[in-house]
Amino acid sequence: MTTVICFDLDGTLVHYPEPYETVVRETLAAHDIEYTDEIRAMSENVFQTAFDALEPEPHRQAMAAIVEAVESDADPDALVETLRETEYAATAVPDKARDSLTALAADNTLAVITNGVRDWQVGKLDHHGLTDLFDLVVASYEVGAHKPDSAPFDRVRDELPADEYVMVGDEYESDVEGARAAGFVPIHYESGGDGEPDLWDSIDALL
Repeated sequence: MTTVICFDLDGTLVHYPEPYETVVRETLAAHDIEYTDEIRAMSENVFQTAFDALEPEPHRQAMAAIVEAVESDADPDALVETLRETEYAATAVPDKARDSLTALAADNTLAVITNGVRDWQVGKLDHHGLTDLFDLVVASYEVGAHKPDSAPFDRVRDELPADEYVMVGDEYESDVEGARAAGFVPIHYESGGDGEPDLWDSIDALL
């Protein structure tokens, strides 16, 4: 029986040791813009509204809104590039996750199903040298719907025919419920906190 093992990206493969607002604060500071509570709330709303509606360049929309709000001469495109670089640098991949993925990729078909803009999300995999471990990366923007909608899962079925599909992710609604509704076997990612078993340790035990 053939199986495709799918992983969520943010919060599952790639972790953020610091709050994301730290990334934004450092980005704005690099362009002499203060990250106030008002700017945070406004920019988060602009980004989320654009992202939920699958509007183009949600990161740029948020940065442009900030520039306008503070009447800065900063270039929104330059802010986006700084945000990208700062975000990638702020992410981490646990060594045991990298080791487990490398072992899994040797004998299994692996895929990533992620909510986000494709170039932005694939860039995170590239940054950490993980891209070549996966046979397919599906980003919600390219299929016109975010998880838990079935469209991202259906793309995997179309591109990678198999008898069974497994989805590993940290977001219960998007990854677990979405996968189950799409006919995938869901595995809720556990980080190993509070005495719970760590997913990657469990995978290593099975390899």
